[in-house]
Amino acid sequence: MKDMLTRRNFLTAFAGASAFALAACGGSSSDAGDAAATDTTAAAGDGTDAKGDGVMTYDEYMAAAVDDAVVIEAFVQATQSWWEDQITIYAADADGAYFIYNAACTEEDSAKLVPGQKIKVSGYKAEWSGEIEITEGTLEFEDDSTYIAAPVDVTDKLDSDDLIDYQNQLVSFTGLTVAPSTDPDGNEVAYLYNWDGSGAAGDDLYFNVSDGTDTHSFTVESYLCGEDTDVYKAVQALEIGQTVDLEGFLYWYEGANPHITKVTVAA
Repeated sequence: MKDMLTRRNFLTAFAGASAFALAACGGSSSDAGDAAATDTTAAAGDGTDAKGDGVMTYDEYMAAAVDDAVVIEAFVQATQSWWEDQITIYAADADGAYFIYNAACTEEDSAKLVPGQKIKVSGYKAEWSGEIEITEGTLEFEDDSTYIAAPVDVTDKLDSDDLIDYQNQLVSFTGLTVAPSTDPDGNEVAYLYNWDGSGAAGDDLYFNVSDGTDTHSFTVESYLCGEDTDVYKAVQALEIGQTVDLEGFLYWYEGANPHITKVTVAA
């Protein structure tokens, strides 16, 4: 966890109590999943899977070596907070998904990165603790089509090596049980602020869920869904033993570390 905290603390040093709107969570009471869970606005074959000259397909991007220059076209699904001319983007096309880390972006352009917006990204392929991402990215806006990915149910893949094939996609999990976490005082609780309980309201939320076989740790990434969003408040209201359905982006940190955008309590 030390490397993850180092990266998070670097961001925290700049972000503080950022008031900038988040493209999907909006910094309000709406869920990131509200936009992402809608039907696709254009189906594969309607232009969403077409690539321009010099642009990689998803398979070509995944086959590229770490540190290779890459050029992709994809559609914004959500963004983290803009800060100091950088923004982190969750993007997808008809074939897969991309995590674009700290791309160069003006505040004016950040407001254009709404779900469904098509962008061209030039940068370098990177890997960080298992997460495949694009770094040092520059953005171009394109207007020929839009696309919102529907979540893919990967509940039955939670304990499978196949789960990584869905990295960075919008995914869903159904029928999971809230499992206890342990706070710094040794108490069983439904969630923690930060992975070790060292944080406070406004920090990332970590919570455990069980699929009946294993226990998994999920995250509400505060730069994606802040403390005023429905999903953040829903996790704060969780109780151990509840059954929940979840949606989020399948981020990876030494294993699956989904960034949850929607929580529905089933029972």
